[in-house]
Amino acid sequence: MNFKRQSFREENLIKMAMRGDLESFNQLVLRYQDVAYHHACTILKDIATAEDATQDSFFRAFQSMAGFRGGSFRAWILKIVTNSAYDALRRLKRRPIESLLPDDDYSGEIESPAWHADPTVSVEKIVEQAEFLTYLSQLLAELPEVDHAVLTLIDMYEFDYAEAAQILNVPTGTVKSRLARARLQMSSKLGEAKKYVVL
Repeated sequence: MNFKRQSFREENLIKMAMRGDLESFNQLVLRYQDVAYHHACTILKDIATAEDATQDSFFRAFQSMAGFRGGSFRAWILKIVTNSAYDALRRLKRRPIESLLPDDDYSGEIESPAWHADPTVSVEKIVEQAEFLTYLSQLLAELPEVDHAVLTLIDMYEFDYAEAAQILNVPTGTVKSRLARARLQMSSKLGEAKKYVVL
């Protein structure tokens, strides 16, 4: 399916969802649930709370569909996720920092979750990648919250500046300056780590 056709299909789903069609809205949820959940994880750093915030966000989105004014639906959804996640943070008395990697059935961290696995890569390489991802998520968690959010939106989710500005409810110039600062901090952290850590 080419981009224009996919975009046209999404526009139709949005129009139908705006008229209250739950099945059309569910199709939109399927498209964006992963990025919504990972964005909530980025803010909350807690898997269970992120799941709740994501569900709450889609519930809020369905209730607000009639008020959707056009533009990027993906950015609109993530703005709702951002608000839900910050609401959840305000409700928490403390903010535990956990790895973004999922837990197994025994509450232990899975070293190579399914979405990172590549059947053509050796076990050693998978373990190295998992260790690096864990380390990278720790470095990201050390960034100030506002820098962490903008770096994730643009460098991981590939949003453009305007979409990120809409999601974070800040001017585009602020997004650019925060991104530059976040990239500089990450570069510095990775440079420092090379002195002590063999990746």
